[in-house]
Amino acid sequence: MIKKAEKADSAVLAEMALLMWEDDDPNDLKEEFERLTEGDDSACFIQYADDTPVGFAQCQLRRDYVEGTDTSPVGYLEGIFIREEYRRRGYARALLKSCEKWAKERHCSQFASDCELENEDSLRFHMAMGFEEANRIICFRKDI
Repeated sequence: MIKKAEKADSAVLAEMALLMWEDDDPNDLKEEFERLTEGDDSACFIQYADDTPVGFAQCQLRRDYVEGTDTSPVGYLEGIFIREEYRRRGYARALLKSCEKWAKERHCSQFASDCELENEDSLRFHMAMGFEEANRIICFRKDI
């Protein structure tokens, strides 16, 4: 079962997100998910196996330029995670479909995502889900 997350689900989302984004602060994540679940331009979905939350997806609308797209807004997969012991059961695909449906309901005709260059698992997932690689970049910064 997939449920569209509400503010009350923020702690569950943050707990799973920490398994993916290990360097983030748990309280910051919880606050961010509270904001995201109440926003009109974002949504989070939780995948359950029986009564156990086993994964989530976070998506939102992006109105700025998105690599490889030519429309606005664009639905954007910000993060997707399935607990390791529940992988390879179609849960990630189902979560992605929920995000895509949500974006279509908001008049998006394109959906995008990204992953780190070294994240081969994410690259394989995206390609298996029908995404096309739009670009590879290296981002720079410096303190001034």
